[in-house]
Amino acid sequence: MDTTGNIYRGRFAPSPTGPLHFGSLVAAVGSYLYARTAGGIWLLRIEDIDPPREVPGAATTILKTLEAYSFEWDGPVIWQSDRRDAYEAALERLTDRGLTYVCSCSRRRVAADATSKGSEGPVYPGTCRDLGLSGPNHAIRLRTHDETVVFEDDLQGSCRQNPNQDIGDFVIRRRDGYFAYQLACVVDDADEGVTDIVRGCDLLDSTGRQMVLQRLLGLSPVAYAHVPIAVDAIGQKLSKQTWAAPVPPTGSTRVLWRALDFLKQSPPAELANDGLDDLWTWAIGNWNPAALKRLRKIPVEIA
Repeated sequence: MDTTGNIYRGRFAPSPTGPLHFGSLVAAVGSYLYARTAGGIWLLRIEDIDPPREVPGAATTILKTLEAYSFEWDGPVIWQSDRRDAYEAALERLTDRGLTYVCSCSRRRVAADATSKGSEGPVYPGTCRDLGLSGPNHAIRLRTHDETVVFEDDLQGSCRQNPNQDIGDFVIRRRDGYFAYQLACVVDDADEGVTDIVRGCDLLDSTGRQMVLQRLLGLSPVAYAHVPIAVDAIGQKLSKQTWAAPVPPTGSTRVLWRALDFLKQSPPAELANDGLDDLWTWAIGNWNPAALKRLRKIPVEIA
C-alpha cells in the first residue's frame, strides 16, 4: 500500500477499555497481515489517554492475549499516557498560529445550538469561536474551514470528507484536560514513523480530521486501509460498549481461523484444527486484501 519507497510501518493501537473482542481481533489481523506481507514493521501502541473509560488491568490482558495468538510486534509497546508532553507541544504549535480556541460548550449546549447533524451527531456551530474565552476546565477546539479532504483508501476506494460541514470545529483537548484521540493519534503516528494505517471502518470518519491535523502540523501524510467492522444480528458494531464477548485469552486457532474467514480469506478448513504458527504461515502467504474491497461491515455470529 505504501508508494513512497519507504519501509512499510504499520501499527495496531487498542484502547484498554476492556479485553480484546472479536471485532478488535479482526482489525489486528488485518493490520498485521498488511505489514507482514509487505515485509514491513508492525508496531503496538496502547491508547490509554481516557482514564474515565479504561478498565483496570485491561491493557495487560490485551497484551497477553495478542501474545497468546502469536502476534509479534517490533520494538517496545508505546503508551499514550507517557506522551502528554508531545501532545502539549503539538497543541502549542497550533495555538501559536491562531488555529485553536477555548470552548465552554457542554454537549447539551452543542446539541441545542446545532443546526445540522453529521456522522457523529450535532455539528458544532462555532458558538465560542470568536468569544476569546480563557481559563481552565474548558475544551480547546481546532478551527476548521470549508475544505474537502480527498484520499484514496486501499479498501474503500476514493473518499471525500469535509470536517467543517460534518463535524465543525472539533475538540483536540477535552474540558477535563485529557487530549482528544484525533490529536494524540496524529502525533503518535508521526513520531513513530507510521506510513500505513489499517483499522476498522468505524474510524473512517476520523480520517479527514486527522489529515487536516497532519497538514497543519507539517507532518507527512500516511496511507489508509479501513477493514470492514463486525456487526451483530441487528447491525450494531461488536464493541466493548455493546458487551461483545472477549476472545479466549489463551489463544485459539479456531478463533483466528474465524477472523481470517471473516476477512474473506477462505482459509482451508483443516487449518482450524492445526497450530497457530501453521495458520499464520498460510495467512501471510495467501493474504488477499482485494477480497475486502468496498466492504464496510459484515454480520457475524459469535458463539
